[in-house]
Amino acid sequence: MLRTRAAQGNALAQNNLGLLYDLGDGVPQDYAVARQWYEQAAAQNHAAAQFNLGLLYANGHGVPQDYAMARQWYEKAAAQGRANALYTLGEMYAHGQGVPQDFAKARQWYEKAAAQGNADARGWFEKAAAQGDTNAQFYLGSLYETGGGVPRNYAEATKWYEKAAARGNADAQFSLGLRYAQGYSVPQDYAKARQWYEKAAAQGHAGAQYKLGQLYHFALGVPQDYAEALKWYEKAAAKRDADAQFSLGLMYATGDGVPQDDVQAYLWYTLAVAHSTGNKQKSAATNRDGALTRRMTPAQIAEAQRLVSEWKPKSK
Repeated sequence: MLRTRAAQGNALAQNNLGLLYDLGDGVPQDYAVARQWYEQAAAQNHAAAQFNLGLLYANGHGVPQDYAMARQWYEKAAAQGRANALYTLGEMYAHGQGVPQDFAKARQWYEKAAAQGNADARGWFEKAAAQGDTNAQFYLGSLYETGGGVPRNYAEATKWYEKAAARGNADAQFSLGLRYAQGYSVPQDYAKARQWYEKAAAQGHAGAQYKLGQLYHFALGVPQDYAEALKWYEKAAAKRDADAQFSLGLMYATGDGVPQDDVQAYLWYTLAVAHSTGNKQKSAATNRDGALTRRMTPAQIAEAQRLVSEWKPKSK
């Protein structure tokens, strides 16, 4: 039955038949025949078959060992979210198998694998986190927060964020700030939120700088202070943070704590549109920009467009 379905072009059957020959399970072990069936399934974009072909080339089973070919097949499977392919690519970069050793790339693949629930990849992060790697600690926290490959557990997420934040990880500090500001699995506490935002902001974290601006803009746990809000929004906006750019546009459009200035409002709304990643955010900035142009003179619009064209981001 399996062979019949494979011969009829069923990709799952082709892969499973290949696996039987690969392992010698109920049939004589024959890597060449296994490869033929894997190739037919892989040609139909069957991720497991693509991964299995990668294994044949990596191990030199029935073919000359060829890490470049193995990587090609792993990447095809990984592109479909195959967790073991994602993890194996991480292993290739970690150990320099057919590629220059690159721990940064290895980590990227491990992260993707862990998010898909690969236990080996998660184990790698747990080991690194236990040894004090703050990036691994932060990533474990994010896995527990989102339920990425593990049961969602906010207490565990907070625990790992706190470990990483205490060692100076800006992303973890920002995440803790968000939790306290929103009362997300912890009692809402704007004072603690501000403390963590300030630590992350001091390291140049744009998201934390924007959130600090919000605290001062809207008097969230601090006295309202437009000058402080403007300062933090400007720091974040200089790093292409679209939320901060939109907030600056709003302040200048309404004269909220600053002299009302349509040219500056146009500049920041336009940049917010350019740097927005979400449709809702982009739509809001676009609508504000359109309303502005209806009341601006041609000379003001020309000046604003000049400022937009000359604007450059800053890293600090």
